[in-house]
Amino acid sequence: MHEGSNNESGKCGIDDNRLDHVALLDAWSLAVTTIVEEVTPAVVSIFVRGPGSGPEAAVGAGSGVVIAPDGYILTNSHVVKEAAAVTVQFTDGQTFEAATVGTDEATDLAAIHVTASGLPYASFGDSKALRAGQLVIAIGNPMGFDSTVSTGVVSALGRSLRSRDGRLIENIIQHTAPLNPGNSGGPLVDSRGHVVGINTAIIAMAQGIGFSVPAATATWVLSQLMTLGKVRRGYLGIGGASRPLPRRFVTRLGLGSDSAVAVVQVQEGGPAAAAGLRTGDLIIAIGGKPVASVDDLHRFLNEWPVGAAVPLDVIRVTERLNLTIVPGEA
Repeated sequence: MHEGSNNESGKCGIDDNRLDHVALLDAWSLAVTTIVEEVTPAVVSIFVRGPGSGPEAAVGAGSGVVIAPDGYILTNSHVVKEAAAVTVQFTDGQTFEAATVGTDEATDLAAIHVTASGLPYASFGDSKALRAGQLVIAIGNPMGFDSTVSTGVVSALGRSLRSRDGRLIENIIQHTAPLNPGNSGGPLVDSRGHVVGINTAIIAMAQGIGFSVPAATATWVLSQLMTLGKVRRGYLGIGGASRPLPRRFVTRLGLGSDSAVAVVQVQEGGPAAAAGLRTGDLIIAIGGKPVASVDDLHRFLNEWPVGAAVPLDVIRVTERLNLTIVPGEA
């Protein structure tokens, strides 16, 4: 028998410091298994079919999470957007046909509904309270298999991803919990089992980087989808592109940014045309907030009430103009 390495008596065993580490790992393992047991019944597989009945009709699959006992489920927009039929399967084998309540490409979120009651559901947590380094758990139910679980930490907050419609999805949670194929739309949960994000994308060429739309965004989008079937956002009726401003303009006019949005197209009969905007105008501010890029306009219009007038500052040739525009509904 070999002698113990660290004990004077030659007794084999684990020293107290290592025991402390083992105890911490055991506690985290117990927390993860408990959370998974509680949340997994609310995580579903989503199967999507397109038009037709043959094998070619299969479009794809993803995951979702039940957020209300009466059958409302949150998932990704790209999972169900093109669906002619949606089937939801629970971990206990129950299967339901689902109706799409609404989709929002700008955040890659969607709500679907199954006709059922008393379903297991998950609760939202406070994604604004997340901190880098915090432990998180990604849960999915890909392709009807038992739920897959991965753990990691929040590696960064406030990231931005470009959605399929070109808008920025902001305040994205970047984490290190590996996402498996088919986990799109599944929940990211904290150590209390609360949903703090909806997993939305993974960079295939980057090892172990996952992204989730924060719960704060998801709850706002969900309320819009459930009441309106869509998310209302304003639009100006222009085609625009970011342009650098000459330093003399910035200095002489006391601008808050050294770039602006150049109007390259004005939609006939749109809000911009009604406000008097012209091709070639440079938008430098809206609602008193500097505009340096098209993303700044989108960011403002996401929050500004549709149909409410707002001041718009532009440069036309060398003159600064103050216009008023009434955003329409995108």
